[in-house]
Amino acid sequence: SELHKKPREQSVDTCVHKYKMAWPDRPCPSTPTVYRYIDAGLLDVTNSDLPMKLRRHVRSGHKTHQRKNKRALGKSIEDRPAAANDRTEIGHWEGDLVKGKRVASEPALLTLTERVSRYEIILKIANYHADTCRQAVQDAIDDYGPEHFKTLTFDNGSEFADLSKVQGTTVYFAHPYSPWERGTNENQNQLIREFIPKGKSMKSLTLSLIQAIQDALNQRPRKLLGYKSAMDILPDFD
Repeated sequence: SELHKKPREQSVDTCVHKYKMAWPDRPCPSTPTVYRYIDAGLLDVTNSDLPMKLRRHVRSGHKTHQRKNKRALGKSIEDRPAAANDRTEIGHWEGDLVKGKRVASEPALLTLTERVSRYEIILKIANYHADTCRQAVQDAIDDYGPEHFKTLTFDNGSEFADLSKVQGTTVYFAHPYSPWERGTNENQNQLIREFIPKGKSMKSLTLSLIQAIQDALNQRPRKLLGYKSAMDILPDFD
């Protein structure tokens, strides 16, 4: 297609127009649809190939959050070891934040999920500024031992902008707007929401309650583990 041949020489709008002119009887997706395909990774073209797209702002009648074109914060998930992708060894983790009020100065929970065992580590942090998140991840690695953290995978959020500075492991970043690439951690975070509803400040959340939530998740038998719990898989990790 025109888009595949010359992504840097012309905009998607031009490619779509040329296609419609050349083959008026064939179905053709709209320009916004093509952009969505690019965001979803369905085409062999990236946003960086399309300088016009980086300057494009889509108007909307709704006051919704506008997507920004994010740049990679460090190593891409595409470079993550096969053992992490295939879950063939323990020690590869995914991480994210569980937020109460969506204000950067508010407390939040930093969660780490081991991909094989589904073992969960939950840390309360005072805010979700980048330096706070980096220090919390570093503290977890130092406390449990770097030998247990072969890799960590986070999303491309600005709160994780400093994680490439973390020592004792290798941090990878998922593609922007691709939470399914950290599906193990995302699923665990949904379980945490059974205890902590969205929109509620975490200022009064006690460490004993956080520990109780962590224990409840790690002691839960799981069908995918042969009805063993994460703690059964990693009995000496707690």
